[in-house]
Amino acid sequence: MTTKEPRAAELARFAGLVADETRAACLLALLDGRAWTAGELARHAGVAASTLSAHLGKLVAGGLLTEERQGRHRYVRLADARVAQLVEDLAAQVSPNGHEPRPRNLREAGAGAAMARGRTCYDHLAGRLGIALTDALTGRELLRQDTGFALTDNGIDWFDAHGIRLDRTSRRPLARACLDWTERRPHLAGVAGAALCRHALDTGWCVRIGSERAVKVTAAGEHALAELLGIGAGALH
Repeated sequence: MTTKEPRAAELARFAGLVADETRAACLLALLDGRAWTAGELARHAGVAASTLSAHLGKLVAGGLLTEERQGRHRYVRLADARVAQLVEDLAAQVSPNGHEPRPRNLREAGAGAAMARGRTCYDHLAGRLGIALTDALTGRELLRQDTGFALTDNGIDWFDAHGIRLDRTSRRPLARACLDWTERRPHLAGVAGAALCRHALDTGWCVRIGSERAVKVTAAGEHALAELLGIGAGALH
């Protein structure tokens, strides 16, 4: 006689939340870390507003999204960094090199190239930009990768010295590896990754482009990253 695993039914229900193309499209869109209206997500997913509303209800009830209402608008965002990590990790498993769908037009090709060049992954930087930052921090012995991601003492001092505030009260790890689904290598996440992304956007090193997660490095950003981390402009394009 076999004993039924008590968590199996709950795990199956949880997995079912993302086992739908429309809901998956919403979760991927919300990896930009911002709040979206139901109407924006409906247009993004290519479904009717009524259909999208039912999907959002399931994601909110399942703890993957949080919502708030302002007037007649309903805004949703990913519940927390844990959910963002789950979505990004799943996406990395289904986008192997050479198997991405071909873009249907020049606009899609341009958007895809911009996302691969640099983007936000919830609250940290990803794509070639994220990898370049991670490699530069590691090369300067500010970040260790040999036994998992960890800031060195010099790394913590580097963040402090450049006014990049690390939230040491957070329950999140100070540094964490996040598998990059376009580069197939880990980039920096966690408190340090979020702080670096926030600083890059606040100081104008990077700016958001388009309506999704893509970002580009500005001329000021190229100068700062070259001066502070020795990152050449070629690595950012």
